[in-house]
Amino acid sequence: MLELTPNTLTAMLLVLAMLVIASLSQWLLSSRLSADAHQELRQRINSWWIMVLVVFTALMIGRTASLIFFTILSFIALREFFSILPVRLTDRRLILALYLMIPVHYYWIATDWYGMFTIFIPVYLFLMIPFGLLLLGETKGFIRAVASYQWAVMTTVFAISHVAYLLMLPAENNPAGGGVGLVLYLVFLTQFNDVAQYIWGKTFGNRKIVPGISPNKTWEGFLGGIATTTLLGALLAPWLTPLLWWQGLFAGLLIGVAGFVGDLTVSAVKRDLRIKDTGRLIPGHGGILDRIDSLMYTAPLFFHFLRYTAY
Repeated sequence: MLELTPNTLTAMLLVLAMLVIASLSQWLLSSRLSADAHQELRQRINSWWIMVLVVFTALMIGRTASLIFFTILSFIALREFFSILPVRLTDRRLILALYLMIPVHYYWIATDWYGMFTIFIPVYLFLMIPFGLLLLGETKGFIRAVASYQWAVMTTVFAISHVAYLLMLPAENNPAGGGVGLVLYLVFLTQFNDVAQYIWGKTFGNRKIVPGISPNKTWEGFLGGIATTTLLGALLAPWLTPLLWWQGLFAGLLIGVAGFVGDLTVSAVKRDLRIKDTGRLIPGHGGILDRIDSLMYTAPLFFHFLRYTAY
C-alpha cells in the first residue's frame, strides 16, 4: 500500500469537499439554467465524481493497483486515438502489437528501470513501427501511418506513464507528500489550470489567440490561468512536494504553459479530423483524450523538472 501522509489525506478531502460544493451548486442553479445546460453541468460533475473516486481508490490501494490503473488508462487512450485516426486495414496486426507493448512499457516502471523506461518507446518502438509497416508491404499512406502511430504511442502511453512513475520516486525525498502527493500536485494543477483559463477567458477574454484552432482561447484566459496556476503551484509545493515555494512557482508556470499547449494540440487534431470530441466515454467531457490532453504535456515536463530539481 502507498503511504498516505497527513498532507495527502487532507488534499484528498479538500478535493472531495470541492466536488460536494459543486454538486450543491448545480442543484441550486437548476432553476436558473436551461434544461440542456443543467443536464450538461450535472453530467460533468457526476463524471468528475467517478473519475476522482477511481483515481483515489487506485492510489489508496497501493502502487501495483495504481500502475494497473495507468496501464488501463493508456490502453483506453491509445484505443480511442486509433478510433479517430484513418487507420489502414493492413495495419491491424501492427496496432495489436502496439497494444501489447503497453504492459511491457509499464513493466519498466514497476521494476524502476529508469534507463529502459526513457528509451523503450522513443527509440526502440519508434524504430519498430516503420519496420513493422514495411513487413506488411503497403506503401500507400506509409509516412502518414508512421507519424500517426508514433505520435499516438508517445502521447497516450509514454507521456501519461510519467504520472505513474512519480509513484516510484523515493518516498524519503518527499516526506510531506510521498509519491501520492506528487501525483495529486500534478493532476490537480493540470486540471485546475484548464478551469482557471476557462473562467478568466469567459470573464475577461476578448483577444483570441488562435481562432482557427480554438475560438474560445483568449490571451486574457491564457495569461490569467497561468498566473493563477503559478501562484497555486508555489502555495502547494511545500505541502505536497519536496520543492521549495519558489521552485513551485516554476513548476506552476511549467504546468500552466504546457497544459495550454496540450489542450490546443488535441484541439488541432480534432479540427483536422473534423470531430467535436475524441469519444463519448465520459458524459459531459467527451472522450479520454479530451480529459487528459493537457496531462499528456504536463506529465513528462513536470516529472523531469522534479527529478532533476529535487531527486
